Amino acid sequence: MDCIFCKIVAGTIPAKKIREDDELVAFFDIDPKAPTHILVIPKKHIASLAQAEAGDAPLLGHLLEAAADIAREQGLAQGYRVVISTGPHGGQTVDHLHVHLLGGRQMHWPPG
Repeated sequence: MDCIFCKIVAGTIPAKKIREDDELVAFFDIDPKAPTHILVIPKKHIASLAQAEAGDAPLLGHLLEAAADIAREQGLAQGYRVVISTGPHGGQTVDHLHVHLLGGRQMHWPPG
């Protein structure tokens, strides 16, 4: 498979991982958009949120639960943003579902 995130899951591309379990991997983004920018990805390849199925609901919940837990560990008590970009118009650049955890600075609205 040519998916960069699947290669990170497989260990063939290095990443600065901060969490890994049977279902997900979390690592620091190599092109951060905030002082804290962490990606939380499922080990299962799902191209985007639009391709997630009803059976993926527990996995999707686990990704968000992990993001909230990592935010606490990273000291983001003043707040953070969780983003799931979907499709080209949504700004998705890697065709593997991923959650952006952004924090460490004031976030602005609208985001972009």
